[in-house]
Amino acid sequence: MEVKKINFLKSYSSILLLLGGILLGSILGLVFGEKVEVIKPLGDIFLNLLFTAIIPLIFFTIASSIASLEKTEKLGKLFVVMVAVFLGTILISAIVMIVAVYLFPIHQNIVLSKVPLENIQSGSVGEQIAQLVTVNDFFELLSRKSMLALIIFSFLIGFSSLHSGEKGSAFRSFLDSGNEVMKQLLNLIMKLAPIGLGAYFAYQVGVFGPQLFGVYAKPLGVYYAACTFYFFVFFSLYAVVAGGKRGFVVFWSNNITPALTAIGTCSSIATIPANLEGAEKMNIPKHVRNLVIPLGAPLHKDGSSMSSILKITVLFAMFGKDFTAPSTILLALGITVIVSIVEGGIPNGGYIGEVLAITVYGLPMEQALPVAMILGTLVDPIATLLNANGDLICSMMVSRFSEKTKW
Repeated sequence: MEVKKINFLKSYSSILLLLGGILLGSILGLVFGEKVEVIKPLGDIFLNLLFTAIIPLIFFTIASSIASLEKTEKLGKLFVVMVAVFLGTILISAIVMIVAVYLFPIHQNIVLSKVPLENIQSGSVGEQIAQLVTVNDFFELLSRKSMLALIIFSFLIGFSSLHSGEKGSAFRSFLDSGNEVMKQLLNLIMKLAPIGLGAYFAYQVGVFGPQLFGVYAKPLGVYYAACTFYFFVFFSLYAVVAGGKRGFVVFWSNNITPALTAIGTCSSIATIPANLEGAEKMNIPKHVRNLVIPLGAPLHKDGSSMSSILKITVLFAMFGKDFTAPSTILLALGITVIVSIVEGGIPNGGYIGEVLAITVYGLPMEQALPVAMILGTLVDPIATLLNANGDLICSMMVSRFSEKTKW
């Protein structure tokens, strides 16, 4: 299988444009100060477009993914092992990030606690869980404040479609078509991101001043250091678990092209061909690699798991909330698992998980989402490396546990 050469500018054009918009907005904010507030509506328009597209996007993405499982899956031992490996590595990566932010605490200079948080009704733990995961009327699913309930409902629709047989084929086609339409809508909206986020950043810099850059500097340093550590140390451990010393050599000797492809394309989907080629060279059985790698691209994301923890930590610091409570950490781990599943394996797909985290924790969407999106843009290259390359090492472990493969 021939791997296409990476076109750097084409692969990174969206990120470069976003960074260019943020840089230009920062300069405008520094030069004009609070006068730059006049362009804030441009950022509001971009965010409002995202808010209106978010409900159908999440519904079609999740429901169509579940409904199409029958095309590739036989829910047997191999599938169970794959799910266990995916969940295990996702949780391990999230815990590594939690340890990193505890060792190197993120204390923001700008505290936005003066902004009122979303209202979450008080009550017993059971009542609060019920309010998070369900609603008492269908139309309430159409609110972004019911994000977790919408995700669960979408899963149920997907599984119902999966088990409806021939009579449900038309509905499954509708879900698949709707998913494609919503992805194209997202692409259209994201073309406005350089302008929208640039206007937002100009407003933030103009109002809060140059110290705003400190909000992003330390979190990015902590994240890149933690991801680098996880990539070399834990991927090596996974390889040893899968095949001992020989497995270590086999993995790292066939990992260069997949790793460079992931960094160069910033897309888990685009890395599938390189991962399949690498898995073939590693002598992973065909039925294993053809299952784990294609499904891993949209469903398994160690890098996104770590970035989810980072974003939650930063937002908690900015809004003056405590991230040390055990219940908060457990909820964060749950969110990372859901984020890994619902995010598409495409650039800019991460904001679905960001909206979920913001909603669950009751943070103000208009102030929190732009910050999370900017962080997501800045960490995207190394996050994609862990997301995509993690599928290759997972296929190696699945092969070992399900097929007893030895290298």
